[in-house]
Amino acid sequence: MIQSILNLLDPLTIIKTVGLLGVVFVIFSESGLFFGFIFPGDSLLFTAGFLASQNYLNIYLLVPLCFLAAVFGDNFGYWVGKKLGPKIFTKEDSLFFRRDYVEKARLFFEKHGNKTIILARFIPVVRTFAPVLAGVGSMKYVKFVGYNVIGGFIWAVGMTLGGYFLGELIPNADKYVLWIILLIITLSILPVVFNIVKMKNNFHL
Repeated sequence: MIQSILNLLDPLTIIKTVGLLGVVFVIFSESGLFFGFIFPGDSLLFTAGFLASQNYLNIYLLVPLCFLAAVFGDNFGYWVGKKLGPKIFTKEDSLFFRRDYVEKARLFFEKHGNKTIILARFIPVVRTFAPVLAGVGSMKYVKFVGYNVIGGFIWAVGMTLGGYFLGELIPNADKYVLWIILLIITLSILPVVFNIVKMKNNFHL
């Protein structure tokens, strides 16, 4: 059971199993669905871009679809927050929802204001709940859309092309695909761990 869950969270497994549409679904989910925080968005985008450089995926479809998934995912989260409002803060904890995650995102929102919609793209958990809180807090939709598009572009397009160009720069990268992807995953986990620990410490202050 545990191994099956780990496989679902492994970027390479996701890409090999469900391909381009699976990548798009994960990016949409992590951007706006309550259970999306379990997915490895950063490493998935980077890995997908790298594999596109090795012709596993079509980069011309991958980049725009990931960008749209990120933008529409945040939009979905915004309207969930708009409709449910305060009910989100009283929702019981479940397998796919934790109230303390919402609180952490709220504290981050208070500290960084509207630019949270951009900054949150690079912080696990916060990127899932920030658009929801924007809706709860009645952030003007026009303003939200602007930040959303900018953040979605920097994150989805930037991370994907970063992986793609890395694959283009490394000679004979196809011979070292597994090792390079393992390195990508490892490097992507480090800032995730740092941010979670930092958020946890701030939350308890």
